[in-house]
Amino acid sequence: MAEIINMPRLSDTMEEGVVAKWLKKVGDKVEEGDILAEIETDKATMEFESFYEGTLLHIGIEEGEGAPVDALLAIIGEEGEDITTILNKKDVSGSTDTTQTQEETETINTTEAEEIPAGVEVVTMPRLSDTMEEGTVATWLKKVGDKVEEGDILAEIETDKATMEFESFYEGNLLYIGIQEGESAPVDNILAIIGPEGTNVDAVLTSVNQGGKPKQASATSTNTKEEQAETTINTPKEQASSNTGRVFASPLAKKMAEDKGIDLTEVKGTGENGRIVKRDIENYSPVVKAAVGTTTKKAEEAPAPVQIYTPAGEEHFEEVKNSQMRKTIAKRLSESKFTAPHYYLTIELDMTNAMQSRKQINALPDVKVSFNDMVIKASAMALRKHPQVNTQWTDNATRIAKHIHVGVAVAVDEGLVVPVLKFADQMTMTQIGGQIKDLAGKARSKKLQPSEMEGSTFTVSNLGMFGIQEFTSIINQPNSAILSVGTIVEKPVVKNGEIVVGNTMKVTLACDHRTVDGATGAQFLQTFKQYMENPVTMLA
Repeated sequence: MAEIINMPRLSDTMEEGVVAKWLKKVGDKVEEGDILAEIETDKATMEFESFYEGTLLHIGIEEGEGAPVDALLAIIGEEGEDITTILNKKDVSGSTDTTQTQEETETINTTEAEEIPAGVEVVTMPRLSDTMEEGTVATWLKKVGDKVEEGDILAEIETDKATMEFESFYEGNLLYIGIQEGESAPVDNILAIIGPEGTNVDAVLTSVNQGGKPKQASATSTNTKEEQAETTINTPKEQASSNTGRVFASPLAKKMAEDKGIDLTEVKGTGENGRIVKRDIENYSPVVKAAVGTTTKKAEEAPAPVQIYTPAGEEHFEEVKNSQMRKTIAKRLSESKFTAPHYYLTIELDMTNAMQSRKQINALPDVKVSFNDMVIKASAMALRKHPQVNTQWTDNATRIAKHIHVGVAVAVDEGLVVPVLKFADQMTMTQIGGQIKDLAGKARSKKLQPSEMEGSTFTVSNLGMFGIQEFTSIINQPNSAILSVGTIVEKPVVKNGEIVVGNTMKVTLACDHRTVDGATGAQFLQTFKQYMENPVTMLA
């Protein structure tokens, strides 16, 4: 009997996974324990083994594709087994039956869309800014029954950033207003209908609601108009409009030209009848003009404008697909920053004794201790004396951890992972250093297991090795605090009333004010300072 394999939840925070690589292909024999695929989670790329025996009959998620947890990943069964029923039930993308269903749906939608009379255009709420999700109609400049020409301002729409004029890309009569003044609606909701007088608006609305696809004013129609315009460039009508000195440009193009300091008379329009549109401003490159014999001596002596070289077709941005790790980092840190009331405490440490102690410790055979190892040990011991910093906030209670598990932020190519040192207060500095080295190596080779990244109660982030003197971090929830560690700086300091050369290091504690009060955080740093400035006390 065929066995359905779903996208597994390989970490406690995993919501979706990406198939990095399939190690089996359809038709291959699969034994229990065989590695089926490598799956990229929000934390690492992990091998996923089969718990079944049989033949790999179907792959539901191709390499490089992502899907939510519990989505159909694969089907294993007996060779030649009919899995059509399973695929239909699961509605697997790419299967024969689903393809037929999609084709039937497209046919139905096409039929319904064709019910919209010719010349009728459904105008939807436009996306007027990159972050706009909904808009509010501030003012309608046309009313139902008015004639509308291409380029007429239909309405003023309030976005999340500004109130902007929205122009029509169609000609006809304003037949219907879908969003009244002062009302708001999400992007792509029906804003208006433009078409010939006498059109049955109710029939158009019914058709749209039943699947007739509204045309996008900002994309489909614009491209169509501009494609038509390409065949009419240099027509007598356009030349006549240019000779009169009047410049035809869309409001958006005028605004862009004003912002960039572009003279619209020097821009060649590609819109209808030579109208200047957004694309023309974006593609415009200043051209060096040849001197005319009748120019004045002052003009001849003026330096020619520098021609800016813009490679044809070059994009302004390169898009890199966000990995699952990057998506999760963005989500978790945003949640932390916007929900936990952060505050920051900074203290400067005298590292003279720490440097001497480390030198003596590392002189021992087979021993290697870093300053970061000292920081982690001092943090763990300070947490033991100040348990309020070793806490977690919930809506109903503050959870005080009985154990001390220190997370250590490790940079990898795709972002940041936080392996956890369990019971760090009970480890020696040498043990801490050895375990960090092992965990950091696993992190960079994407071999960390979820269990090695779970359960932290406090986090240390160290950028001292990059020369950063001082910085603040976002709390790694559900922790209540994170310690940011800077580099050791050699500078003049005052000791016993005299200026001498000293070595100092700044650390900043970010605290969640819901669980850690200012005095509590300050007391923690005082204890931490005592341990770091006198490392021998950590060995007692």
